[in-house]
Amino acid sequence: ASPLHFPQLPAEFPLSLPIPGAELCPLAVPSSAPPGAASFHAQGTPGVQLWVLSQARSVKLPSSVGRWPLGPGPELLLAMDAPSKDVGDEKVRISYFREASGVPVGRAVLYLTCVEVSLDADINRSGAVSRTLLDKASWTWGPDGHGAVLLVNCDRDDPDAEGLDNEDSAVRSYNDLKDMSQLVLRTRGPRAIFAGHRLLLHVDFGDAGKIRVFYGGSGEELEKFKHVLGGSKLAYTVRPGRHCHESVFYVEGLAFPDVAFPGLVSLHVTLLESPEKGPLESPIFTDSVVFRVAPWIMTPNTQQPLEVFVCRWVPGAPSLPAAGSAPKSRFSRFSPSVDDNEGFVAAVGALAERAQCPLTVCPAPQNRQDRWIQDEVEFGYVQAPHKTFPVVFDSPRDRGLKDFPVRSILGPDFGYVARQAPEGASSLDSFGNLEVSPPVTVQGKEYPLGRILIGSSFPRVGGRRMAKAVRDFLVAQKVQAPVELFSDWLHVGHVDEFLSFVPAPDRKGFRLLLASPSACYQLLREKQEEGYGEAAMFQGLDRVPKPTINEILANEELRKFNDYAQSCISWNRDILKRSLGLAEPDILDIPQLFQGDAAAGAVAFFPDMVNMLVLGRHLGIPKPFGPVVGGRCCLEQRVRELLEPLGLSCTFIDDFFSYHVLSGDVHCGTNVRRKPFAFKWWDVVP
Repeated sequence: ASPLHFPQLPAEFPLSLPIPGAELCPLAVPSSAPPGAASFHAQGTPGVQLWVLSQARSVKLPSSVGRWPLGPGPELLLAMDAPSKDVGDEKVRISYFREASGVPVGRAVLYLTCVEVSLDADINRSGAVSRTLLDKASWTWGPDGHGAVLLVNCDRDDPDAEGLDNEDSAVRSYNDLKDMSQLVLRTRGPRAIFAGHRLLLHVDFGDAGKIRVFYGGSGEELEKFKHVLGGSKLAYTVRPGRHCHESVFYVEGLAFPDVAFPGLVSLHVTLLESPEKGPLESPIFTDSVVFRVAPWIMTPNTQQPLEVFVCRWVPGAPSLPAAGSAPKSRFSRFSPSVDDNEGFVAAVGALAERAQCPLTVCPAPQNRQDRWIQDEVEFGYVQAPHKTFPVVFDSPRDRGLKDFPVRSILGPDFGYVARQAPEGASSLDSFGNLEVSPPVTVQGKEYPLGRILIGSSFPRVGGRRMAKAVRDFLVAQKVQAPVELFSDWLHVGHVDEFLSFVPAPDRKGFRLLLASPSACYQLLREKQEEGYGEAAMFQGLDRVPKPTINEILANEELRKFNDYAQSCISWNRDILKRSLGLAEPDILDIPQLFQGDAAAGAVAFFPDMVNMLVLGRHLGIPKPFGPVVGGRCCLEQRVRELLEPLGLSCTFIDDFFSYHVLSGDVHCGTNVRRKPFAFKWWDVVP
């Protein structure tokens, strides 16, 4: 509660009071003393608490000291615990005395009226608005922190609406209200006070474009809710009801944190004293509440899968290569012949069924022959103490799937956010180039929601880089501090071409998988030494050359290029170890070869096995079509030996003619919505 004090003094002894508004109201006693007075005595009515502040100590009245010297500058502190029932129903009497005199030489009476004006929100993050002694005008991180949370109302609860819920100034459903945070204005005290003063709810000019506030008065009917604050509306006059002491407002966020918006928004209520003369109203008291807009949060492979997405497409129409890349025929290994993906969709569906995860198939008319659903969107979520819902982040790539997120994903309790690339989108703006690690601790610094990983041209001078608008957005969310990796050495340029994460029962709870040319050459040399040098790649695939182990090991140009690829991956290995706090036992090297040249970049020589679909313990791995040794693909066998001891189940999916020949693999052609973290983002210490 925030009591206010209104002095009403006899004209013969006016007392000077500063503008009140604190729990303790200071009264400068000497300023009202009559000439010759040397000491004073103060006494209040039962509803008033008094303290004397003299010589840097405070004493609660009444005390054993009857009179207090007027010098040097004592102050009388007063407070009231409850609102007044009538104007001036409490008072403080001050008597002034000369030296050695028992008769007062003057008296002053301060008439007090206490009213409550309190602006409250869910400051303690319990999921409900309650009164608190915490500082409402500040916002702090961590498990011992406090401060209210605001969601960007970016879903579409009304299926008949055209845009997002926060793109209009109407409340269309009660579910819409549930996405908003409550702001409660409490007012108590004599009605005459509020009749003679004005209550103003207001927002700072710089914050007005970030929020919208709705108020329905004393009713609950949807049509009564009006937009009262935010946008062009900077202030709203509140008229407390005769029998209602609480006014409930609903606040929605309009913008996520970004480079020019740290995410904090302040709302205020001010009690204004109407002037008897002149045009200006004087402020008596202001109460403030600070909200932080909830960040958009990514989920790593180690989180439980809730829904798998894949595109179905039909042959006969032009097929788009991954992220704008050209088909692999540019490397003169074979001419790609693209099949339909019915077998792929069936294999992904079977894997999802084993993982007990629903499958959503985007049909051909919606995807417009764009199968790269991983590149188009990234699934995340937003969370407040009272509400959590998924939010899809739409990439700037805008190819055949560009309308799919809005038309088919955006809906009730499923939000949408996008960033554009004014400078023009590159392949690195596709979201195969956006991953997140599981939770990690780095030199004592905890990242309980993991760290975002994006690919860049560093350390190469020039080259491609993710759009500044996307990078700025990711950094501004604060809770998953991004790490930039070197991915521009790849033709497509995505981090999911050389890394993945899988759950593990020990150590940090996961393993980092890295594509490894070195591990692949080591495996092939082992098989050559065992006498399998004539075992060939790509058995069972039509129209594809079938090099043997001996031919691959003898190909000096291929070996030199893979030395280069390995050096690029090793550079990233060091960054990942340093940025994620990993040791060598936390990393598994997955055999993989690349081909290409320095100018065009690298592509996978055979289906890229780290580019996998992770559904709990069930892994959908691109089938590599490696040399068959002892009746088994030696590449598959090595991957099983690495992953199955972790309790993981490996399913190898044939994506060769449906995805691989177009420079992508299983992960590129699928997407997963996952369960939000149990850890609350506001408990992070950025």
